[in-house]
Amino acid sequence: MKIITVVGARPQFIKAAAVSRVIRQYATEILVHTGQHYDSNMSEIFFKELDIPRPDYHMGVGSGSHARQTAEMLIKLEEIYLKEKPDFVLVYGDTNSTLAAALAASKILIPVIHVEAGLRSFNMSMPEEQNRILTDHISKYLFCPTQTAVKHLEKENITDNVYCVGDVMCDAVFFYLKKIKEIPEEDFINKLRFLFPWEKNLKNWYIATVHRAENTENENALNEVMKALDKLEYPVLFPVHPRIRIFTERLMDRNRYENICFVEPLGYLEMLFFTNHAVKVITDSGGLQKEAYIMHKNVVTLRNQTEWVETLEGNHNILCTVESEKILEAVRRTDIKGKFKDFLYGNGDAAEKICKIIF
Repeated sequence: MKIITVVGARPQFIKAAAVSRVIRQYATEILVHTGQHYDSNMSEIFFKELDIPRPDYHMGVGSGSHARQTAEMLIKLEEIYLKEKPDFVLVYGDTNSTLAAALAASKILIPVIHVEAGLRSFNMSMPEEQNRILTDHISKYLFCPTQTAVKHLEKENITDNVYCVGDVMCDAVFFYLKKIKEIPEEDFINKLRFLFPWEKNLKNWYIATVHRAENTENENALNEVMKALDKLEYPVLFPVHPRIRIFTERLMDRNRYENICFVEPLGYLEMLFFTNHAVKVITDSGGLQKEAYIMHKNVVTLRNQTEWVETLEGNHNILCTVESEKILEAVRRTDIKGKFKDFLYGNGDAAEKICKIIF
């Protein structure tokens, strides 16, 4: 049996690290990288440090409008499918790469496997929400991370071949947390790649990430985030996404943020280490919300909705608008004593369950 797996963005590389390792025990896998994330810090480093198999195809699509990017992927993916003649196409999550891969396969009657199916933020203005809904409705197999996701699909009359297997990101977190315990802590701190001078020691820290369009399309929103981070009681480690680098440099030219440690994007092992040892997490990332919860870290999410609604229980994750005072209030309100639910997203064997169902 032959499966084509399509990835294109940072979270998908991590999921592939967990799943491809298992798939290749059962079948032939062809790995296709669309190039949606093309920066070396956002892409190449993940293949190196996570021992992900090298892509058999690298499409090199790069950035562009949603329509242009998706259209280019559709054309190139169809060519690959017709050449390779796979039995299935496997996609992860909710990116343009996911939608293009699923749509191109569906049009030529290749069954689609959607890993991380059924998530809903109920905000149709988000491209990710559109992508995940469309992908779910044309997939043959739908592997859900939670029962909540299964119920979302039921409400949309999707019930055939729907399975709750847990979250493959949980597989990755458990697997790689063991790896980082073998590495001296000072190695992670000493290898930080600073964008601006930083003279303080990092002993206790928050970690913050911002990358979504609604938070990065203007400097005012980003400045509100920075104002809040600069007032926290511990330094804030801030990996700068390529999308906001220019904005960040402009803000630093006009302001002096003494509490924010701006660094180059972190590799996955680095991100796991700094999140696992953080006081709390401030982010607009869907994946980081979930990973933080798995590691029992409280989160402030800079969004009005989340697809990971389970994390909101007990104030472990608080949704927050991008206003500096509200961010600071939300950081204070996150519950630091409440009990996290262990294995909310599985116990690390989602990839094995998926393979046993397919094969």
